[in-house]
Amino acid sequence: MKKLIVLVCFSFLAFSCQKNEGTPVELQILPSPTSLTISGNSDLDVSDIQKAYLDAYNYFVSEGNLDTWNNESISFNLDLGKNLKEEAYELEISSDQVSVIASSQEGLWYGLMTLGQILEDSQDQNASLPLVQISDEPSLSYRAIHWDVKHHLETKDYYYEMLDKLAEQKINAVIVEIEDKLAYKLKPKVGSSDAFSIEEWKAISDYAKARNIELSPLVQGLGHASFILKHEEYMDLRDNPESDWAFNPLDEKTYEVQFDLYEDALKAFPYATYLHVGGDEVHTTGRNSGKSALELQLIWLNRVSEYADQNGLTPIFWDDMPLKNAGVYQSIFNGNLTESQVDSIWTKHEPELNKYVDMFPKNCVYMRWNYSIPESPGNERAMKWFTDNGFQVMGATAGQTRWNLMPLERSNAKNIRDFALISIRNGADGLLLTLWDDDSPHFELYDRGITNFAEYTWAGEKRSIEEIQKAFRQRTFGNELADDSFEFIDSLELSVAFWKNALIQPKQDRNRLYMQGDNAINSMIEMPDLDSVGAWTVKYSEKLQKAAENQRRIESILVQIEKSKRLAKRNTYKLEVYEQVAQIAQFSNRTLLTLAELDEPSGEKRNQAEAKLNGLASEWKAIESKVESVYGKTRQLNKPKDYILDQDHHQHLANQGIKFTDWQFRAEHLFIEKVGSR
Repeated sequence: MKKLIVLVCFSFLAFSCQKNEGTPVELQILPSPTSLTISGNSDLDVSDIQKAYLDAYNYFVSEGNLDTWNNESISFNLDLGKNLKEEAYELEISSDQVSVIASSQEGLWYGLMTLGQILEDSQDQNASLPLVQISDEPSLSYRAIHWDVKHHLETKDYYYEMLDKLAEQKINAVIVEIEDKLAYKLKPKVGSSDAFSIEEWKAISDYAKARNIELSPLVQGLGHASFILKHEEYMDLRDNPESDWAFNPLDEKTYEVQFDLYEDALKAFPYATYLHVGGDEVHTTGRNSGKSALELQLIWLNRVSEYADQNGLTPIFWDDMPLKNAGVYQSIFNGNLTESQVDSIWTKHEPELNKYVDMFPKNCVYMRWNYSIPESPGNERAMKWFTDNGFQVMGATAGQTRWNLMPLERSNAKNIRDFALISIRNGADGLLLTLWDDDSPHFELYDRGITNFAEYTWAGEKRSIEEIQKAFRQRTFGNELADDSFEFIDSLELSVAFWKNALIQPKQDRNRLYMQGDNAINSMIEMPDLDSVGAWTVKYSEKLQKAAENQRRIESILVQIEKSKRLAKRNTYKLEVYEQVAQIAQFSNRTLLTLAELDEPSGEKRNQAEAKLNGLASEWKAIESKVESVYGKTRQLNKPKDYILDQDHHQHLANQGIKFTDWQFRAEHLFIEKVGSR
């Protein structure tokens, strides 16, 4: 009997370890292939193909090609006769071999990336490799995301891990807004003491290049120049002596500084084809030179564009200020205007642009950024003005703007989709996904927006936003989390939107607390007046209703996250980060409901509320400590002690303190202080 039991158990284990021959694998390839046909199951052994895949991967990143790699299981062939696009490929999994055909090494690489996702899905689902034929090509050739490192750096290892993820989703470029996070050798005062060296950034660039990702620097100039002009030795270069925001474009020393910074940046990013020169959100006077703001900006733009050209680079310039100076900018962001109304505005103001058209450098890419309504007639009209005049134009959308704690609005999915489709329709070369660090959410929380961007710039509109979210969950965590019941991020976004100002008086804002100095505590919600029972509850009834709703919502979210952590096959760290966001937001809900209990006439309720409020500081300290522990695994939390904060023209939250928790949780700190002094 014991032998029979052992035999039965062995047979069961052997069967359970076999791949599921009958159930076809459910593929969620990101971004979507142009065409995909599955005709059954292959006889190929998944583990054998996985080993060959890893060998091919390592060969490509070390040798830079795949057509010279030989293996019986996977073949890579360059075929120029097929007239495939630069990054296009054809992938076939037959009963006895995997074949990838392309006209370029980049195409072979992307075929390999797709194969990796098929292997992952097959292994996750314990299924056979499918008999599959894929034909695939990108809709936009330049698909770039933005690393904005001006307020903090991640750990170096994290940048390498990010590049691996970007390669899997066929992102082929990163623009790095470097500011003071490069240890400049020619202008050492500019680099912060925690900056990466030229050699460290070059190593990251090398790693990216080996994965078909080009890193290009964005070195802010003309405006956004606080990281330079805050230092005493450069103050004489200010356009306005009282502000560290903008350079004087008529001072020759301005260009000596800018070009030295460019020179070091290009050593750190040696494979760049672009030099992003910034140039946005700035009016200059040229120290009362009498020249117009538009003329001054074009004087500066011509100088930096000439530098780029002399160094074999294409300059990229944010296009907003010429449009503002000419009076057409607001038509871009007014979605209520009809095409005829937009035409009327342009008819009136376009001559101001045309007057200077010959001063616009021809070698420059004019980057039309729009983070809210790229489909507006005004936005398309602005892009048309550049193209009609023979200028190169490229769009910029956003996965993160001025949102605290995490990206909202489904990681800005609609805007990303709309601008990608407009770019494809107009035959643009590419699109940039900006990821602003102004309020510094954890970078893990950007990934959903990056997935949206990767999908729409490569494939166009083959999937809905909901379908992309499903694919994101499967690719990120595994197939068991693909089901809609595991979609908690949209719900968490709603709670975080309320959290931002939950503990603050109406018409006050978390981002502007620092401007009030010692009076900021007065912006926090007041305590109930125990001599006027119930008045506080009536006054803040709407806040309390939202707090109760969000408390229930987050309780459900935390259950979903805990279950997700148990089922996820990978990337559980991302779930930990979302969990911390939920705990932060929940603190505000509980606190508001506790204040309502304090406002009740019941002595028992009041006593319980008093006890909770007395423990509030220690409760928050525990939450904050956990956040620092989790976030600190991948990011440098605090600025160096010797760091000089700039004048913060835009009130960036992440520029309002040296210590991470001091600026990120200033509202919580002020509220706890107010509770303690009641």
